[in-house]
Amino acid sequence: MNKKQLVDELNMQLANWNVLDTKLHAYHWYVTGPDFFVLHEKFEAWYNEAAEYIDELAERILTIGDKPIASMKEYLKHSSLEEATGEESTKEMVQQLKEDFTRVVSESKEIVQMAEELGDQPTADFFIGVTATLQKHIWMMNAYLN
Repeated sequence: MNKKQLVDELNMQLANWNVLDTKLHAYHWYVTGPDFFVLHEKFEAWYNEAAEYIDELAERILTIGDKPIASMKEYLKHSSLEEATGEESTKEMVQQLKEDFTRVVSESKEIVQMAEELGDQPTADFFIGVTATLQKHIWMMNAYLN
């Protein structure tokens, strides 16, 4: 395990959060139906949260002495998530976000281990917090989908 591998993983998460930010904006704009008011507001809260994670991740990468990726082309190349299609139903939007958040949780747990092995507790702490927050979102989405 080395710092370059950690930075690569951090940049993948930076890419993921930029894809999620765009996807959450799309869902916010395109959600319709009886759940419109609740989901429109929830998607906005989540894209605001995504924006905070994006800034914190980029600044963390800079703090540990490397460069964050910073273009849409790079985000799409490095993300482990897919863009929204614009054709999702309301239920599909929530299902897709649940799957995306679940993937980010799994990848975040790996980053925690990597960071701890390298003695980088601030990075580990950041991803422990992300994991806890997303696990709560996943629980809420499961309640909605059931």
